[in-house]
Amino acid sequence: MHSPCVARCGLNADDYCMGCFRHIDEIVSWSQASDERKKQIWNSLESRKQQFLGDSNNQTLSREKWLEAEKRIKKY
Repeated sequence: MHSPCVARCGLNADDYCMGCFRHIDEIVSWSQASDERKKQIWNSLESRKQQFLGDSNNQTLSREKWLEAEKRIKKY
């Protein structure tokens, strides 16, 4: 299943990408996620888009943020 990435990465204050509307943890774990999990993520994107309408991407998707997310994911 293809990624919802639109190559316009920028995180809001809650670490959701304002390009694809995935949380950073979902972005980092995408390649290891099951097809069922990927479907769940895809199904949540439209409502998130509406929820975040008007939010700005005030943070970048930095290496530091990526590594923090990897640490959280490994705990599961």
